[in-house]
Amino acid sequence: MRDPRRIRCTYYIEAVDVARAAAALAGEQSSGTFIAVPGESDRIRERHAAEVVEIRELGECAPSLPSRRRPEWVTAAEVVVEFPMVNIGTDIATLLTAVAGNLFELVELYACRLQSIELPDEFVAAHPGPAFGVAGTRKLMGVPEGVLIGTIVKPNVGLVEEEFRGVVRELARASIDLIKDDELMTDPAYLPLETRVRVALEEIGDAEQVTGHRTMYAFNITGDLAGLQRRHDLVVEAGGNCVMLNIPIMGLPALAWLRGFAQVPVHGHRAGLAASMRSPALGVDFTVWQQLARLAGADHVHASGLGSKFYERDEQVAANIRSLQAPLGTTIAPLPTLSSGQNVHTPGPTFAGVGSTDLLMLAGGGIAGHPDGPAAGVRSLRQAWTAAVSGNPLADAAAAHAARGDSALAHALQTFPAGA
Repeated sequence: MRDPRRIRCTYYIEAVDVARAAAALAGEQSSGTFIAVPGESDRIRERHAAEVVEIRELGECAPSLPSRRRPEWVTAAEVVVEFPMVNIGTDIATLLTAVAGNLFELVELYACRLQSIELPDEFVAAHPGPAFGVAGTRKLMGVPEGVLIGTIVKPNVGLVEEEFRGVVRELARASIDLIKDDELMTDPAYLPLETRVRVALEEIGDAEQVTGHRTMYAFNITGDLAGLQRRHDLVVEAGGNCVMLNIPIMGLPALAWLRGFAQVPVHGHRAGLAASMRSPALGVDFTVWQQLARLAGADHVHASGLGSKFYERDEQVAANIRSLQAPLGTTIAPLPTLSSGQNVHTPGPTFAGVGSTDLLMLAGGGIAGHPDGPAAGVRSLRQAWTAAVSGNPLADAAAAHAARGDSALAHALQTFPAGA
């Protein structure tokens, strides 16, 4: 008897014979192999075989991926494959092995990309999802509404203790909502995590006495798996209120393990994800990956940024953000995190594209590069977001603020030309 609980996956593929290639994919990833073997019974096939349920041919094209075979033309198609949940259970690593494992290596496929996934309710319910998400992060920051403004410590590597202290002091006194380590900054001998925790929390505490605003710091605890809990505990015991993990580097099971003992929000960085996402002919779409990152427990999830220095088009980034906001069982929503080249010109198209202010905008140069200093950089971004939400042109908003004696937005518009 077939398991009625199905994991439904849509793939983009290219093949000489689409139906044959789709069948090879389904067989390779379930009960079949390239040749009949003893014991491959009707009972096993009935209960455990993945099933190709739909094929939509899209036309001929040149092969996108290299292979030992070299046809001049192949057929592109979308194929829908259903995997019985009995093969997988509720384990994320097993799921990925089934739906995004050896299939990418099949000689019949000249493109293979997992475009979407529909998970059974039972699978989703087996995972806790974010512990803090948007609402919990806002509560810790004391910021009940509006876009959250954050930044990254720059230079990202090489700072010694006193240089690091100076950077954090200036940023925290700018009343910024979040400061984070760069993804490259883990636990180097010249500026260990323990030192960063001590220094950052001292400066954030001192700044709060001046500004009345408590800044969150996302300490990067990426590193050896055996030391993950120790590094988390170091942050929490010192009074820290956020940890960061490079999720694709550490893996989704590591994130799920961290979620099991984390006492603070987990800031989920996506460093390394584009290796399996950038080519439209290979890998896994962001809208698939983010579901698993959410189920595994990421409270903040990087989604790139509109107008960024990275490769995704603005409409792709907007779709990334909307996918993070979409319901996923009973789990709470994570905080979509925007980064890369963010400045006063990006709030307008971002709000137009996603219609939400439940976002964390990370601006490096957009804050540190402001001619009047980081505090003016933070203020200019908040003013740009207010203008975006109200539909007020940036130039008009800048003139209005300047008339009241605050030229932060005007100077930012001069420093960061549109489209730069």
